[in-house]
Amino acid sequence: MGGPHKIRLMMKSERELAQRRFRKQKNQNLLAKPGIHQCIIVLDHLKPTYNIGKIFRSAESFGASQIHLVGIDYFDPAPGMGAFKWVPAVFHTTFLSCYTQLINDGYTPFILEPGKGSSITQARLPEKSAFIFGHEEFGLSFEPGLFPQLERLTIPQFGKSQSLNVSIAASIILYEYTRQHAKSPVLTAENPEIDNPQTDI
Repeated sequence: MGGPHKIRLMMKSERELAQRRFRKQKNQNLLAKPGIHQCIIVLDHLKPTYNIGKIFRSAESFGASQIHLVGIDYFDPAPGMGAFKWVPAVFHTTFLSCYTQLINDGYTPFILEPGKGSSITQARLPEKSAFIFGHEEFGLSFEPGLFPQLERLTIPQFGKSQSLNVSIAASIILYEYTRQHAKSPVLTAENPEIDNPQTDI
């Protein structure tokens, strides 16, 4: 068996394992309840590997209300350490349906762009804020100018690359949102300890 063929088989096997983990936790996600904060994360066509699971983990930790996934059929929940089961997920085929739902529900949608828009350290974030993150390489799947109620934010950066990993950027904006709107954390039977991801495979 040649090297490239073996690698393809390994990748296929890993993808199938990720899909099984996704299906199992998606069924459990149907019982998930919104966190204590009214912020929403929107993930627009992200890769189905590491970042989505990590963002679910951060969203659960900061008490986000929901995560909306646009154009994402499945993802590997393992990096989220079980958080996919606890944060309500809403799936959309197109960004238009996601945007329409957010506006109808009274949310202010934000996109984050380096060097554009208001700095998150100076902006006053509405309690009902939705933060939109695009694909790791290609960015947003839509033209922002077609959606007039979108607002722009930027995370101050001081290095030369002006680039942050999407899961890191999501964690930063969730931290800033909760700094402005934080409620006291409550430990209840409805907020159990996160499972060990090894038990979810």
